[in-house]
Amino acid sequence: MRPDIRRAFVWMTAFYVAMACLESAVVVYLRALYYPTGFDFPLVPMERSLIGTEVVREAATILMLLAPAALITRSALERFAWFCFGFGVWDIFYYVWLKVLLGWPSSLMSSDLLFLIPVPWVGPVWAPCAISIGLIALALVVLRGRSRAAHYRLDGISWALLITGALLMIVSFTIDPLLRVDGLKALASVASLGDAGAKALMQGRDYVPKHYPWHWLAAGAVLATLGTLRASRVLVPCPRIGAVEKV
Repeated sequence: MRPDIRRAFVWMTAFYVAMACLESAVVVYLRALYYPTGFDFPLVPMERSLIGTEVVREAATILMLLAPAALITRSALERFAWFCFGFGVWDIFYYVWLKVLLGWPSSLMSSDLLFLIPVPWVGPVWAPCAISIGLIALALVVLRGRSRAAHYRLDGISWALLITGALLMIVSFTIDPLLRVDGLKALASVASLGDAGAKALMQGRDYVPKHYPWHWLAAGAVLATLGTLRASRVLVPCPRIGAVEKV
């Protein structure tokens, strides 16, 4: 890899591991307030103001994942790769820190509330961890390609496979809450954060995950894997000289 990319790996990894520690510390405080005997479903209803704070915090987290990449490279593709790398490292170490600080999750099968934007995401711990490993692999493929050829790009087929796979994996986390917890009101609540919206978003007393639709994740993972493999082998045309180089 390029020397600048190799140097960045150490500090980028350190930043995202530390960011995961900070994120897990916030969760430790929230669980001390709302789940003193340990986190589990059904969820404890939260105050409307705290729901709004959580949504803002999650949006800020995404910005924090993007910002370091924007500072070290001007390439949009490399920024995307660093975002994938950062998201993967952050998400994995988020659970590592929770295990260290709380002794949770008890197993990779433990159900978790993963995200609130734009609707609640629910799934077992192993699922986001598996996706994070895939994101890190994709980042390494892209950064390796950019190191070997400055004009390296993902072709349209690779993007289509990756985006379709990502959408299917998102469905695996959101379809059950949407169908069982008045999904339309939950979707609207993110924008309004009114009393009705907050009630819909945290209607925890009525929702306990029963079955994770893993087949959606499996289908998405297959497509995303194919996209990553194609990205590692695709023939890339050079726009300057019209040549073709395998990267």
